Amino acid sequence: MPILYQDADLVVVNKPSGLLVHRSPIDRHETRFALQLVRDQIGQRVYPVHRLDKPTSGVLIFALSPAIARALTEQFTAHQIEKTYLAVVRGFAPESGIIDHPLVEEPDKMMPGRKAPTEAQSALSHYRCLAQAELAVCIEKYPVSRFSLVEVQPKTGRRHQIRRHLKHINHPIIGDAKHGRGRYNRYFKEQLATDRLLLAATRVCFQHPVTGQALSIQAPLDCCMTQLLQRLGWQAWADHFNQISSPPF
Repeated sequence: MPILYQDADLVVVNKPSGLLVHRSPIDRHETRFALQLVRDQIGQRVYPVHRLDKPTSGVLIFALSPAIARALTEQFTAHQIEKTYLAVVRGFAPESGIIDHPLVEEPDKMMPGRKAPTEAQSALSHYRCLAQAELAVCIEKYPVSRFSLVEVQPKTGRRHQIRRHLKHINHPIIGDAKHGRGRYNRYFKEQLATDRLLLAATRVCFQHPVTGQALSIQAPLDCCMTQLLQRLGWQAWADHFNQISSPPF
């Protein structure tokens, strides 16, 4: 697995789409997990401090000791870690905005004893639209279909927050089987060879728990997302997120 950063205290990797962070009763059939793969790769035990959904790719942090794991978890809990995601969504998204929409917890159906709370929890996401594109194809009821490349910074960490928030503003993420639009997902799979959730954690910024150094770690996009951005006419953004050029503002 590509290592983005490593020192004596932590390791940061670029998790591929389709890989669970650790063993879960949700996917009992899975035998490969990021935690075990990274442990075997670097030859020492690692401790998860946050997670990415199975279909989401990108920056994933592991601590190399329980003490570092606690320190990083405290930063996450205090919202001191800045996370940036990239998504391809249906429709022309607004130039920028803030989604302040509380979310009721989505319990795992296979987790016994877990119930959703009676009240929604606060959830806040900031976003901006980087690019837009049209395809001359009727996917639902219009003769052309519109898409946007959106950058999102969640300020809280609710389960499936970005996916649910973008659905809330009527711009669901392409490839989202639960919160997206089936016809769009099928079109991208059958016509554009894109069979994954088009959501990637592209950057994480935080303070090193030992040295105090400000770290900003970026993950390049995988081949699937890179090629999709190119096909939609967003080559400059594909280059930028793969660290080839400056932002094409």
